[in-house]
Amino acid sequence: MEETLKEQEEKTPDWEEAFKEEQEAKRKTVDKREIEFLLDIPLEVSVELGRTKILINDLLQLGQGSVIELDKLAGEPVEVLVNQRLVARGEVVVVNEKFGIRLTDILSPMERVRKLK
Repeated sequence: MEETLKEQEEKTPDWEEAFKEEQEAKRKTVDKREIEFLLDIPLEVSVELGRTKILINDLLQLGQGSVIELDKLAGEPVEVLVNQRLVARGEVVVVNEKFGIRLTDILSPMERVRKLK
């Protein structure tokens, strides 16, 4: 019994579709490895207590024991920066005789991406 051309086509594997599926699987594997690689990149985290502007003359007069007044009030949230980009705000705490930050407000991932532009 001879098969019709249509029946033969139905039995023939769709090589293009199989190739696309294989490429997609490879891409996902590469993406996962790239993401894992990115997770090991060190980032600089800093906390900004406040800012101020001073004259060069005042800067030259600074000495040990000088006090620089900042623009933030005591108890006001501090800014947490990652690679000099704002990602969160928090309050200063003491942990085992060291300063720490309790995060009180974290920017959403979308806000963080917008700040990169």
